[in-house]
Amino acid sequence: MSADPERPSEPAAVLRAAEAELLDLAIESGRAEWVQATYITDDTTDLSARATARLLAATARWARTAAALPRGGASAADQRKIQLLRTGLPLIAPGDPALGRELAGTVNGMQAIYAKHRHAPAGASEPVDLQALSRILAEERDPVRLEDAWTGWYRVGREIRRPFVRYVELANVGARELDFADLGELWRSRYDLPPDDLAREVERLWQQVRPLYDLLHAYVRGRLVARYGADRVPERGPIPAHLLGNMWAQSWESIYPLVAPPEEAAGADLTELLRRRGVAPVEMVRTAERFFVSLGLPPLPSSFWERSMFERPRDREVVCHASAWDVDLVDDLRIKMCIEVTGDDFTTLHHELGHNYYQRAYAGQPYLFRDSAHDGFHEAIGDTIALSVTPEYLARIGLLDRAPAPGPDIGLLLHRALEKIAFLPFGLLVDRWRWEVFSGAIAPADYNRTWWALVARYQGVAPPAPRSDAEFDPGAKYHVPANVPYLRYFLAHLLQFQFHRALARAAGEQGPLHRASIYGSTAAGDRLRAMLELGASVPWPDALEALTGERRMDARGLLDYFAPLERWLREETRHLPTGW
Repeated sequence: MSADPERPSEPAAVLRAAEAELLDLAIESGRAEWVQATYITDDTTDLSARATARLLAATARWARTAAALPRGGASAADQRKIQLLRTGLPLIAPGDPALGRELAGTVNGMQAIYAKHRHAPAGASEPVDLQALSRILAEERDPVRLEDAWTGWYRVGREIRRPFVRYVELANVGARELDFADLGELWRSRYDLPPDDLAREVERLWQQVRPLYDLLHAYVRGRLVARYGADRVPERGPIPAHLLGNMWAQSWESIYPLVAPPEEAAGADLTELLRRRGVAPVEMVRTAERFFVSLGLPPLPSSFWERSMFERPRDREVVCHASAWDVDLVDDLRIKMCIEVTGDDFTTLHHELGHNYYQRAYAGQPYLFRDSAHDGFHEAIGDTIALSVTPEYLARIGLLDRAPAPGPDIGLLLHRALEKIAFLPFGLLVDRWRWEVFSGAIAPADYNRTWWALVARYQGVAPPAPRSDAEFDPGAKYHVPANVPYLRYFLAHLLQFQFHRALARAAGEQGPLHRASIYGSTAAGDRLRAMLELGASVPWPDALEALTGERRMDARGLLDYFAPLERWLREETRHLPTGW
């Protein structure tokens, strides 16, 4: 007899029943979400919303039951399952079925608005999507055209603003039914720390890396002043967002040619190498797979190659945002991505397959443990592998004839810092803003003003022109309308260097950390697999220790990696203003 989710009983029996039902619903929801993401219509959006609503309703039902279970007789594993059941999903449906359906429909509707938004750039014959507009931000240098593309995309927030307000109301109802103050507290409760302690821990990590970010910001601002003039880029103020090469100013590597040190190469031009050799999108995926196989991990299943979406279809609307999927939570692994033959997408593929290999590794765990130690671990794994995409690695796989001899490598490090270091404050502020939105500290009338205040505080970035309260610029970032917590990316950008340092040591690498590659090292692969297989079965400090020997998240790996660049930046900025 299955346990009644409305009547607490023996914890183990309740948890068995919960896991069985939720596994079935998760598979149903995953299949519906896949179809909706790869074939956007009103019908698929509705079907996905209904499946999501069923999963959210059941999870909330079981979470409420779990919260009332007696903990005294429960095993340590079952006590952990109870906690994960309460915090496992980023969205909890209200107990009222009608509100649950409304919440699921609201989130799916916001995602559809986001996916369908288009803007016609100046001089274009027809509107284009985010991918094309992002290409303008990355490649164009005319500030007028850049501002037009930026402003055109950010109009998407106007349509998302109203449903977002309702989503906040409904999401908080579900969170409060589980005795959380709001959805933000629920999100912060997943990290094996009291919610307030997590916020302090995040700030500690940010303070470790902020001096390096401030140096990078000062250097880049100085070079942009030289390029565009002080009338467009203030010598002591925030940098205009549209001049940083990325729609959200979250990574700056596209403007490397504008800020590159004289006579310093950024390393191999991976995009050029891929295109010169005629590498097709699917071969890029196979190359990324071969990296994991070189560590002693198994090849991906044949279904991955049959069911994934590697390129944009010509006959329908899809969500191009790259993502990794584990549809049956065993081995129906897939990626969804509109791959372009670029170095960025080559790196992204290593990231996404990192998710897939993590998913496969913990598939033998019980349902509630089929996840990462915390969500930052999931994001960090693929990026850890991508740190091994070094000149030495490119030479070993035949994309480079030979790797250049190690040297100061300032160009290489600066290019990577424009991606990794520039991201850190953005990775922090997205959820800092949402935590206050969910708590009610930020009212809807103040959404846009407070968003840009945080962007200025953490990033030192400003919009190209004043933005009104009628706009909803947070909605221009996919993760906001899609209800995807974002702190994971901040944590991942620190953990990947902590992981990389430990795995490089396991691989016997003796040289500079930024030239270390674990490609081909089964010793590193064994250590990686041991951590991946734990899933969420243990608190994250235990998983971190299994891989690194350390029990605290720390930025020293990142600082070690970029130490040569930090010394160079201090010298380059000694006559420039720092801060904003």
